[in-house]
This record gives sequence, structure tokens and C-alpha cells, in this order.
Amino acid sequence: MNKYRSHNCSELSEINIGKKIKLSGWIHRKRDHGNLLFIDIRDHFGVTQCVIENKDKNFKVLEKLKPESVILIEGSVVRRSKETENKELKTGMIEVKIENIEVLSEAKELPLPVFGEQNYPEEIRLKYRFIDLRRNEMHKNINLRSKILTYIRSKMSENNFLEFQTPILTASSPEGARDFLVPSRVHPGKFYALPQAPQQFKQMIMISGFDRYFQIAPCFRDEDGRADRSPGEHYQLDMEMSFVEQDDVLKTVEPIFYDLFKEFGEGKKVNSAPFPRIKYRDSLNKYGTDKPDLRNPIELVDVTEIFKSKEVNLKIFKDIISKGGIVKAIPAPNTLSKPRSFFDSLNNWAIKEGASGLAYITFEKSGDKINGKGPIAKFFAEKSISELLKKCKISEKDSVFFVCNKENEANNFAGIARQKIAEELKIVDANSFKFCWITDYPMYEYDEKEKKIDFSHNPFSMPQLDMKDFDKTDPLKILAYQYDLVCNGYELSSGAIRNHIPEYLFKVFSKVGYSKEAVEKNFSGMIKALSYGAPPHGGMAPGIDRIVMLLANQKNIREVTLFPLNQNAEDLLMEAPSEATDKQLKELNIKTVKKI
Repeated sequence: MNKYRSHNCSELSEINIGKKIKLSGWIHRKRDHGNLLFIDIRDHFGVTQCVIENKDKNFKVLEKLKPESVILIEGSVVRRSKETENKELKTGMIEVKIENIEVLSEAKELPLPVFGEQNYPEEIRLKYRFIDLRRNEMHKNINLRSKILTYIRSKMSENNFLEFQTPILTASSPEGARDFLVPSRVHPGKFYALPQAPQQFKQMIMISGFDRYFQIAPCFRDEDGRADRSPGEHYQLDMEMSFVEQDDVLKTVEPIFYDLFKEFGEGKKVNSAPFPRIKYRDSLNKYGTDKPDLRNPIELVDVTEIFKSKEVNLKIFKDIISKGGIVKAIPAPNTLSKPRSFFDSLNNWAIKEGASGLAYITFEKSGDKINGKGPIAKFFAEKSISELLKKCKISEKDSVFFVCNKENEANNFAGIARQKIAEELKIVDANSFKFCWITDYPMYEYDEKEKKIDFSHNPFSMPQLDMKDFDKTDPLKILAYQYDLVCNGYELSSGAIRNHIPEYLFKVFSKVGYSKEAVEKNFSGMIKALSYGAPPHGGMAPGIDRIVMLLANQKNIREVTLFPLNQNAEDLLMEAPSEATDKQLKELNIKTVKKI
């Protein structure tokens, strides 16, 4: 028999009644009934109820022990009385009569409870993460993460992907976010960079003659934290394939994600392959975002022409339209019974979000006619109301909200309002996962702040045109073989077919101001590799943390991460980042300068 246990805390059942056993674990909770003391003992696997009489020599020892102390219990398995059975527990039909105990480790007063799942400030939870992880929900989330990773590895292997590991200490490269730099002791004044992604290495794996690669890759980016993004580091399912076109990548990935979400989605519906493929521009027009939540049935409608007509006399909108603005309509279904307060609350929400408000029209039927109602309805002639109903595909049971602004701003806020309205109407199907692909991203965009053209996505992507026509094509009209995998409003992955011709890469970078020499300097390894025969290749990198977050039904990525940094990129448990000692700085030939 093992020194510490004969069974785990989830194993015992009626078949063990009468047997002598050993259990080890944490004191989950205690209940003192005067003559009897009930102890729930917990380990990784579950909970078992134990009981001791007050006349027993160990009673006082157990009575004094604080919750989360670790103990070893020896005893006999007995049946619970009918009135104390707990069918919610696997061990709920039995209990252990304590005959002997050993205190393995005493706990101090807890900074946060484990029993009861109370909400505590994130600062406390992260500082004492080892306690926080004992809580049932957190423990369940991290178990789920492990199972998902195991499943992903098995599916990738089934699809003939080989798992490799790429370097952590590498060269800095301009990939979008800021690098974490690591000083070199051996090479004074020089620095390694932690990889933002294994982008260049995975391409070189394809150039090395391997056909399909993957890894669960750590990625490091010195950027701000958000609920759906970890500051500092995250993990991604990095993958790459040789001799493929865009469609090959998408068709390979779809069944993997369908099976994954079916396996761990707890019965939620998952849309089957092929996933909808939505062009980037169409996604902005219909949903206001390139991360649409397709569980929401509302689609945006451009009604600028209606508002421009003589049939509508809303001056504030017309003034914005005259300066190049647009009007996006957000149809709201089945709002006939909604009170005025419903519409007022949405208008107030819009103001809090930084908009000027959220104009709207409701409708009522009078005989054969449908009339508009609401604050701006008086500015609409009868014909314009009919056009609006037809354009938005709505009836007198519905209403419609409006956003008027410059195109980008209008689409963006209309997209946010679309989701808010759907949530308020409770028409988002919470019992489903809906995947889609966003494709045909622009290769370039105009940076208003810097007043220059820049990459809109991945600079290593292949443009969607004959490269003979590249120099004579407006850069802002060039599309790229870039694609995102989106689920329930979250971007799970970006991907692309790569530019595998060095001359093409020089051309692509020249549009954003990089000389040939600058490209060769910044991407020397990549250019060298591409110059010795590179296959057409492509891939993607789904975010592991976001996948687990969705499957665990969490809103914050830190709920599915073992030891995350906080939003300020601090490790409160290990107190990192920390100051280096004078000795360490001297070895690295570095001096620190106080921030002014």
C-alpha cells in the first residue's frame, strides 16, 4: 500500500464498505456537530466525507486544524445514513470513519477561501494563485486546458503534422508588437529577442523540406493586457503546410476545430464544415467588424441613400453625409412590446460609449399603412418609411437604430451596437459555437497618424495579383491571401499563404518604405532561406488561451491560465519584473537610467 493513500478522494463507493483505507488531501471544510466532527477531505480527483467522534484521541487535533491543512486519514468505509446521502458527489453514498490521522502540513489563515467559490479581487487571487487554483472552478478550467492540449496534439498527428520546437532566444524583427529583449553576457551591448511568434522559423521548416509542422508555441509580446489577451506571453497552435493554397489550409483546419469543439463543448451546437467564408469588406459592411458573432442574426444595412433623399429631412445626418459620412441601420426584431425605457436605455448606453446617441424609429400599422414612430420619425416622409422597411427587411413588429459617421467609425460603432442590441433582446444563441473565415484582407492600409501606407496584417503574406502588375496597382486596392478564423465574436487565429519569392518580398516591403538593404538586414535568415528554393506554403496560429476560454465558458483569459500576469504585466506571485543586482548588471555591461 502507498504510504499516503490507498485510494484517491473520488474513488470510494459502496463496494468499499467495511474496508480499511488511507486518504490524503486538503481539509476542504469542517462541520462540528458537538459529538461528531465531519471533515471533507479533497484532492485533485474529488471529495470524501470523513467523520470522527468527540471521544476519539484525534478529535481535538482535527478540531484545531485550519481549512486547507494537509492530512493523512486512516479509517473504515461505512455507509451514510439515508438522510445524509449526497447524490451530487461520486462518494456521496459513503463516508470514512476516522481511526487515525497524520498532519502532513498545517495551513495558516487563508487570504482567500477555497470552499464556496466567492469572488475575490484579482490582485489577491493572482498573488496567492496556488490557493486560487485549488478552487473547484479554476481547477476544472486548468484540467480542461490539459485535456484540450492532449486532444489537439492527437488530431494534428492524425493529420500528418510533425511536432517541432523552435528557438526562444532569437533576433528582433518588426512584427507588429514590441519585443521583449534579453541582454547577452557573452556579446556585450547585444540583445536577443523573445519570439512574438515562430513566424520565420516555421517558414524555414517548410523550406527545410518538411511537409507539415506544428507546435504549442509560447509567444512573447510587450503589449497591454485585455480580457481576451494576455500581456507578456501566450500560447498558440502554430502550424504550417507545404505545397498548399488557401483553400487547402482552410479545409484541413475545419474538421480539427469542429471535432475539438464537439468534444469539449458540453453539448453546444457547432456549425459543421465548410465554415462560412466572408470577405473582409463584406464583414465590415454587414457586421461592423472583422470578428463577427454569427450567433447574432442582426445584419447591418447601409441606408445612406435613403437619408440623402428629399424624403428625409434630418439635417444633422445630412451634414455628416455631405462630408463623406454614411448611415448604418441596425434592425432590431420583435420590439413591438418594448417600452420607451428600452430605447432610452440604449441611447444612454451609446452616449456612455462616446457616441452622440443612438437614433431609432419604431413602427405601427394603421389600416394598410405602416407609420414610423419615435424621436426622428417626423423627419421621414411616407415613401422613405416604406423604403426603409424594404431595405432593412423589417415589419411593423420591428424597430431600427441608426449610426451616422465617417465610414470606419460608423461601421465600428454600429457593430458594437449590433451586439449590444442583440444581447438586450436575448437573441444571441448562447448554446452554440459558430465559426467563420474572414478572407481577402487588404495588404495595406493608410496610417492616418503617421500619414503613410503600412501593412494591414501579416507582411509575409502573398498578394492576390500577378506580381507583374504589382507596381502599377494602387497599394490600397491590393488584397492578400490572409484569413482569420473567428468563433462567437472572437478571433481565434490569423493565417496566410506566405510570400516565398525573395524578389516579391522586396516589392511588398518597398510599398511601406523599406529598401532592399533594410529587408535583407531585418530578415536576413528568411531572405537567405528563400533564396535556396522555397516551396509555396501557408499556415496559421490559433490562440490556445482563447480556445480554452471559449470552451470553459469564461470571459477572461486569466481564468484559464495557470500563472498569468496581471493587466499591468506584473507577476504578483513571483514579484516580477524585479530589479537586477549591481553584479548582474555589471556582468551584462548594462547601466540603468532612472525614468524622468
